[in-house]
Amino acid sequence: MASSATLGKTGGRGTMLRIHFEADDLARTRILEGPDPLWETLLSLHMLQGGAGHAVFGEWRASVRSRLDRSAGLLFALAPPRGYSVDFLTPATGAAGLDSGIEAVLSTPRAVFRSDLTELAAERRPPRWAASLADGCLDVLHQLGNAIRRYFLAVLAPSWSAITSQVRADRLQRGHVMLGNGVEGLLDTLHPTVRWRAPVLEVAYPVDQELHLGGRGLLLVPSMFCWQSPVTLLDPGRQPVLVYPVDRRPGWFGGAPSRSATKLLGRTRAAVLEVICALPAPTTTEIATELRVSPATASQHATVLRDSGLITTDRAGGAARHRPTGFGSALLTISSKEDADPEPGIREGTETRPRPAACALGS
Repeated sequence: MASSATLGKTGGRGTMLRIHFEADDLARTRILEGPDPLWETLLSLHMLQGGAGHAVFGEWRASVRSRLDRSAGLLFALAPPRGYSVDFLTPATGAAGLDSGIEAVLSTPRAVFRSDLTELAAERRPPRWAASLADGCLDVLHQLGNAIRRYFLAVLAPSWSAITSQVRADRLQRGHVMLGNGVEGLLDTLHPTVRWRAPVLEVAYPVDQELHLGGRGLLLVPSMFCWQSPVTLLDPGRQPVLVYPVDRRPGWFGGAPSRSATKLLGRTRAAVLEVICALPAPTTTEIATELRVSPATASQHATVLRDSGLITTDRAGGAARHRPTGFGSALLTISSKEDADPEPGIREGTETRPRPAACALGS
């Protein structure tokens, strides 16, 4: 993956990513439902190492740097702020959740490790442990998995609800565009650096790159940490993705429901809306468990939110599942700097335990 750079509207003589569509590709183009934990991990590593977007990310950088430990150095080596970052850090299954994404990273074939690390070494001196990773050394693999998990829990989990809310709000907005103007209308309005010239999607890009979809379709991934221009993978043989930036506000990482939402809805009702925005279509029981209230209380608050147009509810498998509307997501994410209270984030998973350091990482 080539990191984003300062780029203008496409159509000039600059470098460009060209995504070639066939007839079936338009029908198979879709928008990811929520943020991809591993794409947000990779792109936040870029933003954390650089100084771009100070108005949006400056306070976030200052707030999270103290939470990092030495394991983050492993990830910085694989995801430098400019140039190529290894594709294996963002597998296709990452969208299914942090655990499945880490499992997919650790299951990367050795040939892919070697190819990606060779590409990285062409631009910068590789770390001493890169050869062990390319050989599939279990100790290094376990340390890589632990580094991803520790970074995510320290840096992204405290703001994951806010990230999820803004990404889902963007998806709802794009969905309305697609309903009114079709997939081609969606592609042409995706970002100022993007232009649809049927059957090719042109994206201003740091390097010239051609991507032929060949009937596989394109997965659009809305991202909080994607900056200035959409990005994709370098390897054309993997699932075609285009990660694009969503709109953000200063103070977006504040955490808990905004004071405005709390004053308008009440503390518990605002918390119910937060859970609905943060989790993938939670049931009433899941909301009650998350907030430690009775199912009847959770159901009562969900009914008020639904009647107010902030959520929608449907039944699947006998359970009521709740989703935020664009209005509900927007209400929750409109927060100021004074709203920056810590939030519980997501629960920590089981840490991958490294074996004795038969081939431990060097400095």
